[in-house]
Amino acid sequence: MEKYSGLNTMWILVGAALVFFMQAGFSLCEAGFTRAKNTGNILMKNLMDFCIGTPCYWLVGFGIMFGTGNAFFGTLDPMIQGDYSAILPSGVPLWAFVIFQTVFCATAATIVSGAMAERTNFAAYCIYSAVISLIIYPISGHWIWGGGWLAESGFHDFAGSTCVHMVGGVAALTGAAILGPRIGKYDKDGKPRAILGHNLTFAALGVFILWFCWFGFNGASTVCMDTDAAIARAGLVFFNTNMSAAVACVTTLTVTWIRYKKPDVSMTYNAALAGLVGITAGCDTVEPWAAAIIGMLCGITIVFSVEFFDKIAKIDDPVGAISVHGVCGALGTIGVGIFSNGLGTEHKGLVYGETAQFGIQILGGVSVAAYVAVVMVIVYTILKHTIGLRAKPEDEIMGLDISEHGLRTAYAGFAMMPEEYYEDASVAIAAAAAEIKGQTPVEDAVPVVKEAASVSDGTPKFTKVQIICKEEKLYALKTAMSSLGITGMTVSHVMGYGLQKGDLEYYRGVPVETNLLPKVQIDIVVSKVPVRSVIDTAKHVLYTGHIGDGKIFVYDVENVVKVRTGEEGYDALQDVE
Repeated sequence: MEKYSGLNTMWILVGAALVFFMQAGFSLCEAGFTRAKNTGNILMKNLMDFCIGTPCYWLVGFGIMFGTGNAFFGTLDPMIQGDYSAILPSGVPLWAFVIFQTVFCATAATIVSGAMAERTNFAAYCIYSAVISLIIYPISGHWIWGGGWLAESGFHDFAGSTCVHMVGGVAALTGAAILGPRIGKYDKDGKPRAILGHNLTFAALGVFILWFCWFGFNGASTVCMDTDAAIARAGLVFFNTNMSAAVACVTTLTVTWIRYKKPDVSMTYNAALAGLVGITAGCDTVEPWAAAIIGMLCGITIVFSVEFFDKIAKIDDPVGAISVHGVCGALGTIGVGIFSNGLGTEHKGLVYGETAQFGIQILGGVSVAAYVAVVMVIVYTILKHTIGLRAKPEDEIMGLDISEHGLRTAYAGFAMMPEEYYEDASVAIAAAAAEIKGQTPVEDAVPVVKEAASVSDGTPKFTKVQIICKEEKLYALKTAMSSLGITGMTVSHVMGYGLQKGDLEYYRGVPVETNLLPKVQIDIVVSKVPVRSVIDTAKHVLYTGHIGDGKIFVYDVENVVKVRTGEEGYDALQDVE
């Protein structure tokens, strides 16, 4: 009977637990950098890619990755029934090693979620997440960690800059490119608009969790702690991991301070992840000074990479996953070929006067990127033309929480400011019209209540149109009003109780009755613009045919005074300098 090492086994299991907890970090980070209306969807996807990936990797993936097949493919070994003693770390039982590899597989799958956030069909996400865990990650993993052709060539990727992060980053890049940008991300001239994340605290906590767990991601990849050499190696891995992340943050802070005149908070937090990804391939084979340089390079690269994909390539990546995992994963892979001191690699890096390792690293990175890109394009294309890769426009506008999961909000009791995302009035009106599902005539669904008017004495007539509607309709309405020439409005968050008499939804299967519903109240005063045009446009944008579409009130206004200039009446309503 084989003798097991309690120390090595515990080291592996603790590492597996830390890498598993990275799912919490990814969940918080992605939710924080995206909008509140998609929070539940983000959290669900990060849960399911792990839960789907675990049985998929057990059924098929592990055998493909570590089976003794050939240089390109392992074996099909459902439920891991074969003999893997030849590849097991010293003193570590099979199932401890399997769970350690499972959590790495799940990490590769979850990277894709952030880049394709806020507009992906949830069913399609579940399918391509399963495909990544079943075959895509295991095949390239076999090349690198399973004794495949890259391993035989001397390719070095200690903890997964290529095997995990580049695989996820390239899958994210191809997916985001095929999926297209979020509605309103680019204006009609192609200029990007900033779509702010809703909770920077979530994002920051997620980054710190990931940083903490990365010590298990990289550190436990030594897979043993029962020799002096292994202990020394683990210490170096921990130190280099931390050094690269810290220097990357300082570098990005400096670059953004110079470039944007202020140090950018979200970009600097992204830099921590960039530095962690960059050092992952070579944390065991580079000196601390080299880890600092890798961190600095990642800190510079992340800023310009995010700008490139956002402004030039026009690939919408809400959380920067492509730049963090794909680009900095590639940078870390190449970094081994530049800075390796020869411990753990067949050759030293360029800085030591040798070129062979550099060439091997380039070959490995390009091969894995090309393989993942080709296969994922096929997978995404099939999904796009079958069940649909992208959520419907009306679902995206409403938010995937409600459309995909029936969750009205992930923040019950908190009012969230709707965001602006429409390119022009036609998009706004079309998106609003696409939600029409009821049979109630528009005249009944959105009645106009006319208040008593004051007597006109021949002076220009001023009319206030007060509109009460659903929060998610605000910017569709705002954009449509702008197309009429209306340049000013007042918006208030209100709580409403009318004929709708609250709303019924379910929480954990139990009906939840809400008596007061969050609404927005828009006040517009017009003189030049015909009141009837305002009313008709508002009705068209707001109408869905369901109770709760809103109300429109029309009032006469006695006078208007512009405080800045002292103008009164008609002139006070004109937006002229």
